[in-house]
Amino acid sequence: MNPILTFIVVLLGIYGLCNSRNLIKSIICLNIVQTSVILLFLNFANFSGSGIPIITGNTGEMTDPLPQALMITAIVIGAAITALSLMICVKIFHYYGTLNWHELIRMED
Repeated sequence: MNPILTFIVVLLGIYGLCNSRNLIKSIICLNIVQTSVILLFLNFANFSGSGIPIITGNTGEMTDPLPQALMITAIVIGAAITALSLMICVKIFHYYGTLNWHELIRMED
């Protein structure tokens, strides 16, 4: 995937995050930003003509496995944070009766 397209998806996620009034939509936009940043990082870590780092008779260029391992860790942490934030949204809805940012801020004042 082209890094420019991935950067555009990052910007679309940030735009959605800024314009959403619902907590769940905000969480989805954060997931879009996280996933596109992971794709962008993997695009920059990979270079053309390289092979996968598996033991073979090939002695050519190999892709570094460290960025891939870091991004797997980022995906797992992102899934845990998403699950936690959705559970907090459920608790907020049960307590306040709404998931609208503006109404929640007005209730706190």
